[in-house]
Amino acid sequence: MTIVAQYLGYLVVRVFVCALQSLRMETCQTLAAGLATLASDILRLRRTVVEENLRIAFPELSDDERRRLAWRMWEHLFILIVEIAHAPRKIHETNWRRFVRFKNNREFGRLLLNGRPLVITSAHFGNFEMAGYILAILGFPTHTVARPLDNPFLDAFLNRFRGHTGQRIIPKKGGYEKIVEVLASHGQMSFLADQYAGSKGCWIEFFGRPASAHKAIALFALNHDAPLMVGYGQRLEKPMRYELALEAFVDPRSGDDAVSSVPRLTQWYTSQLETIIRRAPEQYWWLHRRWKDNRPAKRRSKQAA
Repeated sequence: MTIVAQYLGYLVVRVFVCALQSLRMETCQTLAAGLATLASDILRLRRTVVEENLRIAFPELSDDERRRLAWRMWEHLFILIVEIAHAPRKIHETNWRRFVRFKNNREFGRLLLNGRPLVITSAHFGNFEMAGYILAILGFPTHTVARPLDNPFLDAFLNRFRGHTGQRIIPKKGGYEKIVEVLASHGQMSFLADQYAGSKGCWIEFFGRPASAHKAIALFALNHDAPLMVGYGQRLEKPMRYELALEAFVDPRSGDDAVSSVPRLTQWYTSQLETIIRRAPEQYWWLHRRWKDNRPAKRRSKQAA
């Protein structure tokens, strides 16, 4: 794609965001429902992937129930975009309590203030962008690993939102030294830990099916003596209302079985993420090919054993 085409795409998105910002939230919700119907039922975007993922995760559901869940996922994604558009004008240092409630906040705060490096894992669940945004408002800006968007203008636009309250983005490729620097200086690193990591990744169980996860997250926690925390930012009964929560954490100093090896720690936090997703599956991105398995048959049988 040429620079001109990328810039035109960026302008279209900016105009769309400006339009969203001019609308009442109730109108945006109606728009999100209509766009969900367009994406799910008319254009059928990534329908095969979504249906396959939902069959794996929820085999007990009927086809109609899975289609309804897919529609609700699309509605959630469009509301997420609306929330990002409205957040800089609505949520700030003096009024955040109107929009956020915390769960396990004392333990959450203790981990953030204990003076040690911290590894935070979450998933493409709820409004993960708002979770980082709000933490930074509260004075806990995290460094987050993210893959840059293909359109550099859109990537810069999104990162301006992320950096509005102090959140810092490290590119997924080429960011290793910066991650090490952050952890060595006792900073907080956050990762979305639910994407396919290739045939050479760490193979664990996710919704009862083998899935490849990145080894690096567990390695960073173990090598830097950093507690590993699983958290989430779930939307509550209406847009712009969230629960930020510490689901669970484990400390390398504890001697728990979960921190005895990279595979055990990776399985531990993946199981915690599965628990979170099961509580509100409509707020999870079922768009990723999470269960690809292109390992040779010999490696698969060895892993199963």
